[in-house]
Amino acid sequence: MQNPFFKNNGPFNFSDILNILNLDVDSNYQDQKITDIKDLLSSVKNEITFFHSKKYKDIAKNTKASFCITTDNLKNELNKDCKPIIVHNVLVSTSKVTEKFYPESINDNFDDTVNDIKDTKFKDIVKFGKNVLIGENVKFGDKCSIGHNTIIEKNVSIGNNCSIGSNTIIRNSFIKDNVKILDNCIIGKHGFGFFPNDNKNLRYPHIGIVIIQDNCEIGCGCTIDRGSMSNTIIGKNTYLDNQIHIAHNVKIGENSIIAGQVGIAGSSIIGNSVKIGGQAGISGHLKIGNNVEIAGGSGVIKSIADNSKVMGYPAKNIREFLKENQ
Repeated sequence: MQNPFFKNNGPFNFSDILNILNLDVDSNYQDQKITDIKDLLSSVKNEITFFHSKKYKDIAKNTKASFCITTDNLKNELNKDCKPIIVHNVLVSTSKVTEKFYPESINDNFDDTVNDIKDTKFKDIVKFGKNVLIGENVKFGDKCSIGHNTIIEKNVSIGNNCSIGSNTIIRNSFIKDNVKILDNCIIGKHGFGFFPNDNKNLRYPHIGIVIIQDNCEIGCGCTIDRGSMSNTIIGKNTYLDNQIHIAHNVKIGENSIIAGQVGIAGSSIIGNSVKIGGQAGISGHLKIGNNVEIAGGSGVIKSIADNSKVMGYPAKNIREFLKENQ
């Protein structure tokens, strides 16, 4: 479930992709059709992917993509059946190709398709407050409620027995059963993805979605960004306190508890049964194992193994930290 809400304008010829990147056309592949762009793990034959860091070399060796945007230094790490496309800046090039496939994924302007809920088919099946607006391609299960001044923008699916608070905006999201989203949340907008390029910022397309699994609670003032090339996922029975930021592509496992004002940067993976104290920060592209406890105020800049307890900045084993700070 990667791109259910954004129209794919492909397929494109391989030569079209090279022209976007200002590269010479390879006559051996120029008419080959490329159907989509995805991450290394999700891509399949006749699709294009990208590879920009050695930390993903194990995935690169097994990618099923036919083509990969990468650098000269990384090309030999690829699966032999995947043709490298050598560029100077992988992420900028990937952004340009993604925009070609999904031009509607760049901007997140307000949804002009919304209607007052009183004028929609949901008026008799959803309990709602005042000034509630609903966009196109929205679905609700049974026994749902929505607070005052909330906007459910286009492309949202909400399951059974869900409660959405007041002053909340949701778009591009799948919300499963028995989920509580409290007041003043923003869910499903694009993340903080851009690159300085030729004295201007190049906005990175976000073609993923937000998935909130069953029995979760999202506290007041939380922001959960949709994924860029994959999805942002909150696992079953995970509870978020107030004022938490979950960046694009973050995956949080089941039965986790995250206290207030925590920030988790893009593409980090949080395991099951993880506890994170208030005001902790998790850097991007890290893996936090199962049953990990992170003390409040900690700064996590390296991956953490299963069953660890850490604190401090940089976060380290709690016994080591306490010994050094007696």
